[in-house]
Amino acid sequence: MARLHEHQGKSLLAEEKIGIPRGEAARTPAEAKRIAQKLDCEVVVKGQAWVTGRASRGLIQLADSPEAAAAAASSILGEEVAGFEIDTVLVEEKLNVKREFYAGVIIDDIAQAPRIIFSAKGGSGIEQIANEYPDSLAQMLVDIQSGFPDYYARDLVRQVGIHGKLQLSLGLLLSQLYTVARNSDARAAEINPIVLTEEGKLIAADCRITVDDYAVFRHPGLEIEVAREFDRPPTELERIAWEVEKGDYRGTFYLIQMEQNFKRGDKIIGFHGAGGGGSMMSMDSILNKGYKLANFVDTSGNPPASKVYRAARIILAQGPIDGYFSSGSGVASQEQFHSARGLAKAFLEAPLNVPAVIRLGGNAEDRAIAIMEQVNGALSVPIEAYGKDDSPDYCSDRLDALIKTFTPVVDSAPPVEKPKPEEPYQFGTVSGGTVLFDHAVCRQCDTHICIETCVPEILALKDGLPVLNITPEEALKGGCIECLACQVECYFGGNRGGYVELPIPGLE
Repeated sequence: MARLHEHQGKSLLAEEKIGIPRGEAARTPAEAKRIAQKLDCEVVVKGQAWVTGRASRGLIQLADSPEAAAAAASSILGEEVAGFEIDTVLVEEKLNVKREFYAGVIIDDIAQAPRIIFSAKGGSGIEQIANEYPDSLAQMLVDIQSGFPDYYARDLVRQVGIHGKLQLSLGLLLSQLYTVARNSDARAAEINPIVLTEEGKLIAADCRITVDDYAVFRHPGLEIEVAREFDRPPTELERIAWEVEKGDYRGTFYLIQMEQNFKRGDKIIGFHGAGGGGSMMSMDSILNKGYKLANFVDTSGNPPASKVYRAARIILAQGPIDGYFSSGSGVASQEQFHSARGLAKAFLEAPLNVPAVIRLGGNAEDRAIAIMEQVNGALSVPIEAYGKDDSPDYCSDRLDALIKTFTPVVDSAPPVEKPKPEEPYQFGTVSGGTVLFDHAVCRQCDTHICIETCVPEILALKDGLPVLNITPEEALKGGCIECLACQVECYFGGNRGGYVELPIPGLE
């Protein structure tokens, strides 16, 4: 889920006529002072961070003058909290609170429907309210076909003992909140607290909205950088990884960095999983050996070799890891040689300079293991590959043993670099790549293994040279599935005339 900042969420509430405090977001103390002058009242300065307990962390401060607002903003901006560097504050009018309520629209995954929750008490977490004041809480599931009409909302408010005009006003707010959640594809939209002011107004004093990952593309105005629910801003590599993932729906690629600013010898492992459950088991197995993970990566759901390649390159770009551990599902139905080719290309180009253990259990695993054994022979670092009959614990034991006996290699030129062909023949691919053949080299090839191992069978020999047997436009639209055979298989079994350029914007 992609989480919005408070000021972003409140802008969505305001669009549906839900009352919000007067105020604006500021990025500098001078802006905070200007906003406070404009409001001309006592204000609240709130650091925009996805953390709980902001008040106790000093991230919410009262200010009774524009100068005090600037000072509060100065003390909050630039603060690092739980890995989150605060670059924005929200400067709002202080509310005269008479009473507080809670309202939420949350997708219930079990019921597969939105759940509306209302509480006559607000301010605390809804779990705490439910435990301490169960009679103050009412909830219902919504049939998305019939929606959430006003009378449903009023009845929900009535169930906790609220009547009269306040019942009408809160019912209207609840139905407006449902509209916000529906229009923004929210997985959760909560207002806590809804404040009833001494002046009789209902105001959303704070809110929390998270948008479904797969709906982010429909809301460019929200300016969501990465469609993941982080508790901090995304790192540069997480942004780069998201740019790879967001436009390529062939399988998944998820990256979250877990360690940064480490050095060789800190027992940091680059982790590359494939499949949720198997990845969790594999992570536990390496953590139990006393190592820490630089990252969590998952490439599953039958990703193309190109996506596995890009994931591996980003893992290797994190810094001086002590080992590379790839292990996930032991019975994957996808052809494992696709993943093996992606890893092979990354390891040969980066190049890999630490021990690696690769567990590629599943369909065609023998072929995948054979590819990794060829990579092992081409590099001066140990690479071991295993299949479904080898447990994650055994594989992590092997990586531990390799690291303990490994002497770091001096950085050397990668075995594979982008060629400068004498007789270039090339075509584009669906993810922005380019398949490049040097026909001067291909002319001397005895095997033409690229033809034999091309999975979509889009290559043919013409006058003894590999060429497309479909149009370049068809290749560009997905006819070429980026299986990487024309580079990896050619490197080990041909004359090394093929190369696949797969740019990773930002990484270079």
